[in-house]
Amino acid sequence: MESLQEIVNEILNCKKCDLYKTKTNYVPGAGNEKAEVVFVGEAPGRDEDLRGEPFVGAAGKLLTEMLASIGLRREDVYITNVLKCRPPNNRDPTPEEVEKCGDYLVRQLDVIKPNVIVCLGRFAAQFIFNLFGLEFTTISRVKGKVYEVERWGKKVRVIAIYHPAAVLYRPQLKEEYKRDFQKIGELCKRKQPTLFDYL
Repeated sequence: MESLQEIVNEILNCKKCDLYKTKTNYVPGAGNEKAEVVFVGEAPGRDEDLRGEPFVGAAGKLLTEMLASIGLRREDVYITNVLKCRPPNNRDPTPEEVEKCGDYLVRQLDVIKPNVIVCLGRFAAQFIFNLFGLEFTTISRVKGKVYEVERWGKKVRVIAIYHPAAVLYRPQLKEEYKRDFQKIGELCKRKQPTLFDYL
């Protein structure tokens, strides 16, 4: 059985596609390898590329905030992307890049065996839905719905929500986003943090 660290080491030496030539840092993923919940985004952006960590820019700040709203910290979950290198100028990943890099994500999931997988945005949803044999139409159609699949000998729940960057561009989505996170909180059976949690 391979470990998450072995996969990370492999990613840090990856030359499967040409993105390694233009990136600053590989961004394998970060968080808890026994996480119940894995968040999957599309690809690293500029801030992530510079720091080698997923979701550290403005979108990451929103993600951290939303996690806190359901009583989770970043170190409780695992956060990664379909692509581990930033595409130049944040362009969309190509099918070839997704195919070559997606294998790392599948292996990461196989090590973590989460109970809940949250797809952040269209590319992540498309990849994860394909992986589990779910039908993907558009992100606005599947968004917020909970799908149940059998994997790793247990029931795993898959939910797709907007990418946090989309919510930053369109602040009117924020309330709906909060509701989607409440749903994720319920899937994790987490209660709202109360004053007593901080005493």
